[in-house]
Amino acid sequence: MSGRRSGRPTLEQVAARAGVGRGTVSRVINGSPRVSERTRTAVDRAVAELGYVPNQAARALAGSRTDAIALVIPEAEARLFAEPYFLDLMRGVGAELAEADKQLLLTLVRSERERRRFEQYLAAQRVDGVLLASVHGDDPLPDRVRDLGLPVVMNGRRTEAEPVPYVDSDNIGAGRAAVAHLAGRGRSRVATVTGPLDMYVARARLGGYRAGLAEAGLPPDEALVEAGDFTEEGGRRAMRLLLDRRPDLDAVFAASDVMAAGARGVLREAGRRVPEDVALVGVDDSPVARLMDPPLTSVRQPIEEMGRSMARMLLQDIARAPAEPRRHVLPTELVVRASS
Repeated sequence: MSGRRSGRPTLEQVAARAGVGRGTVSRVINGSPRVSERTRTAVDRAVAELGYVPNQAARALAGSRTDAIALVIPEAEARLFAEPYFLDLMRGVGAELAEADKQLLLTLVRSERERRRFEQYLAAQRVDGVLLASVHGDDPLPDRVRDLGLPVVMNGRRTEAEPVPYVDSDNIGAGRAAVAHLAGRGRSRVATVTGPLDMYVARARLGGYRAGLAEAGLPPDEALVEAGDFTEEGGRRAMRLLLDRRPDLDAVFAASDVMAAGARGVLREAGRRVPEDVALVGVDDSPVARLMDPPLTSVRQPIEEMGRSMARMLLQDIARAPAEPRRHVLPTELVVRASS
């Protein structure tokens, strides 16, 4: 036999690490007020250091649920509050949790240090479940949350074969619909500004763009593809590069409305009229699309409903009730406006 410790850390090991009795650890985990702050801190530290996960059934019987749900967004504050996508998602999540009398805890994880600290927070069982948004392909957090024994649902996915439950929209269909619309309007040199390609959502929309070109009989041209980062400045940078390489382009599919707004600014600076010279299509159907000049054709995804669906799925997992399908993909819809 090997000398390695097997299985999860035990209550006794937490007690030994904290220098207290087993019953004291149990009282701290179950939220008893009959524990000093110093003792509670010592136990919390031991729980986090050992990665101890209390037995879920025992916690439920003890009535010790926190009634708190963490919504984790691994992005900077500037992007969080600049993009309508996140606000709509939070609105949907918040509405569904409010109906279930659950508390929403918004957490930004922007660095490896913050990720480790959040994992310690989760290991102390301070929330009943986790919702994750804007997850990049190499992010280990979804798997780490599952390893801690907590229910988790993602907004979007990291790969086609994502093992963690998720709610997504039809991103391939979004790209395909945008290109079909532009080709149907007689555009033949259709460029695209993608999102960051370490995200499945960006790769899926790019895949839909390429499928749309093939279906329209238009030849693929990598000079018409440029990566952005879902920000307005990223859209501006990508649009400048596309115009430098292919000044004869006559349409642009931007993988978000915010990037389309950046592209629109560069087209205007270059003296290109929208839609007369260059047609423009975005994704999200956000207020950005409706307020642009001219108003932006955009592929609508039901962002608020995605938030609601994520929260609903997570609450069902927490309650151990029969759940919706673990992988839920919502349809998208092209909304045609004056930009195309």
